[in-house]
Amino acid sequence: MAPTGTRKKSRTQSNGFTTANLTDAEKQEILADYKLAVVSREASYIGRRETLTGKAKFGIFGDGKELPQIAMAKYFEEGDFRSGYYRDQTFMMAIGQVTVQQFFAQLYAHANTKADPHTGGRQMNAHFSTRSLNEDGSWKDLTRMKNSSPDISPTAGQMARLLGLAQASKVYRNHKTLPELERFRKFSDGGKEIGWGTIGDASTSEGIFWETINAAGVLQVPMVLSVWDDGYGISVPREYQTTKESISKVLSGFQRTEEEEGVEILTVKAWNYQALMNTYRKAADLARSEHVPVLVHVKEVTQPQGHSTSGSHERYKPDERLQWEEEHCCIRKMRSWLLDQEIASEEEINQLEEAAREEAEEAKNAAREAYITELKEDLNTVRGLMDDIIEESSHKSKLKYLKRQLEIPKVPLRKHGFSAVRRACRITRDEELPAKEKLYEWLDEHFEINEKRYGSHLYSENNQSPLHVEEVRPTYSADAKRVDGRIVLRDNFEKIFEKYPETLVFGEDTGKLGDVNKGLENMQKKFGELRVQDTGIREATILGQGIGMALRGLRPIAEIQYLDYILYCFQGLSDDLATIRYRSAGGQKAPLIVRTRGHRLEGIWHTGSPMGMILNGIRGLHLCVPRNMTEAAGMYNTLLQGDDPALVVEPLNAYRLKEKLPDNLGEFTVALGMPSVVSEGTDITVVSYGSTFNICQSVLPQFEEVGISVELIDVRTLLPFDLEHMIAESLRKTNRILFVDEDVPGGASAFMMNKVLQEQNGYFYLDSEPQCLTAAEHRGAYGSDGDYFSKPNKEDIFEAVYAVMSEADPIKYPPIYE
Repeated sequence: MAPTGTRKKSRTQSNGFTTANLTDAEKQEILADYKLAVVSREASYIGRRETLTGKAKFGIFGDGKELPQIAMAKYFEEGDFRSGYYRDQTFMMAIGQVTVQQFFAQLYAHANTKADPHTGGRQMNAHFSTRSLNEDGSWKDLTRMKNSSPDISPTAGQMARLLGLAQASKVYRNHKTLPELERFRKFSDGGKEIGWGTIGDASTSEGIFWETINAAGVLQVPMVLSVWDDGYGISVPREYQTTKESISKVLSGFQRTEEEEGVEILTVKAWNYQALMNTYRKAADLARSEHVPVLVHVKEVTQPQGHSTSGSHERYKPDERLQWEEEHCCIRKMRSWLLDQEIASEEEINQLEEAAREEAEEAKNAAREAYITELKEDLNTVRGLMDDIIEESSHKSKLKYLKRQLEIPKVPLRKHGFSAVRRACRITRDEELPAKEKLYEWLDEHFEINEKRYGSHLYSENNQSPLHVEEVRPTYSADAKRVDGRIVLRDNFEKIFEKYPETLVFGEDTGKLGDVNKGLENMQKKFGELRVQDTGIREATILGQGIGMALRGLRPIAEIQYLDYILYCFQGLSDDLATIRYRSAGGQKAPLIVRTRGHRLEGIWHTGSPMGMILNGIRGLHLCVPRNMTEAAGMYNTLLQGDDPALVVEPLNAYRLKEKLPDNLGEFTVALGMPSVVSEGTDITVVSYGSTFNICQSVLPQFEEVGISVELIDVRTLLPFDLEHMIAESLRKTNRILFVDEDVPGGASAFMMNKVLQEQNGYFYLDSEPQCLTAAEHRGAYGSDGDYFSKPNKEDIFEAVYAVMSEADPIKYPPIYE
């Protein structure tokens, strides 16, 4: 079906909707809208059947929301961005960014970006995105596309990103130089783009929804947010979800007035086609021209098939509600309206509905055939290989049984072929057969293919990857000043803002104060509030601002004041930012830098170093853990030359430690994944990072006093970790190792030990048991004594190293406490 959004605007779009004196062309447009609604509804019905009959794994659909999504799509223009959720299939069809066949390809998990360009089969159905990137990872012209950011399943998780998508338009409209630069014209046309969001009514109970609405009202960004109100959150009715049972009533205090800025709040019924058109016209005009956030509360939405294929809504909806939903179905209501307004006859509508049903069925069949054909090709190859090994092997009966198993599944899967081949290799392990060599070759080839099919694009795989940035060492003049570490960082940021006009930084106390440690001192005065901005205390949407703006070609640095506060936005870091490139199968990127500071502060909620949690939750980001501010500055310089997101944890106790001021600020870099051997030694390798590394370094003179030669290594980045296995090479020399970390036991220390001993085969070089020295299991207690007894201190580090050496040579290193 031709996307309605690509046609020239009709009177119904540009001037508001009336039925008086409709032209034939306008009537045909209305009928096309009706047909699209029916096609989408049929796709939902068919999708449920395909799932319940075992042809698909899970199904979740947008039935009941067809008309409001079609109306919304009328005003969605090229350059605009959607941040929605898994009910928006009709909208995506209406803007021409998903076909019905692609919809079903995703339902079947067809792992091919030509079949499912949204996720390449990586996400469950109804999770959409558009492809912002060319094959080489460079940006397409987003102003000539109708864009959708990649969907996620966590309820309300799309809200934070929506804020940033809308804020990008504000930046492009008000930036002093970006609009004049040719390379940025592919991202915005004068900042007129709208960020369009969708959310279910029950999900407005999530805190991130309220945080986003509040931030949007403060920032005054061009955002249109639609709330689909179908009365339930799975089985839980609205009365248990929302005060006053109305999100628009509860939000009435946000309503803007002539005297005060705020949010424009509109309400409309989901089945009233005319009112929907007028409402979305008004919402789009306000947002696009005035940069006003608008909330559209779409009431009386129905959900004909319930929440998903995991259950039936008849179990929790009373008969009266079910009857009401049938009567207020938006398609049924529009059908009656078409007849009442004499836009079409009963016969014409019947023909249109039949054509819509056929279109949906044909699209399903085409998607199914394409999916099955691809799988059968692989399985047929496996059957041929099985025939060959059956012919040669003495284990014919077992192998024939394996081959018969390939014929049983109603839904062929790649794993069936792999399972058969691997088991055949196991059965014939005592035989040397030419056919078995062919099995080995097939496994090697297809494991590599499927590693790319299901595992590619976790990080950048093109020449823009920050891993390609070579290290450039800081240079110093003979009379280089020794300054506080924060000065190195501050002056480097100044060079960054001059060099990259697309960079901007924002966070709590970031602007006027210049951050709590003065690392951005005077930057707002020099570069303005648009680029160096204070925010409210709202970490989740600080992150969301960064994600959305990074998706639109800017290079934001989102500041989270302390590492402990990462917990407030960790869901967004883990579920959204870390997976954007992966879940879009390389179709989108968001090279956001998240800046924070941590370690060695005071009190239970300011001493956290949850690195193990972070490491295990943000694969897809680079995790930089510098030991000083020169290293931190170099990491920022590296990351801004690449196109991956990252988290940089600045060491909190280094801002006022003295460092030499480099001459090549803004130019020197740190190679990610390349540790630094800060002190060479022969007896034992000590591995650490960040603030704890500095404590290790301070103990080196004490080791010299007792004759222990320590090789001290700063890992610098935990993700990636030691790409060239420098630590294993050190261990080859020293044969002993200690990992020092201020995370809890089993956190980052266990990660480092696994990397070195298992992945780098460091276990082979051990002459002593490998050791970890970590913080205690409890949070750090308050005060200097609390820190001393909670986290590794100088004495702990000395004694841990000494104990390893004493065990190896008790004569030379007699035990301290015996």
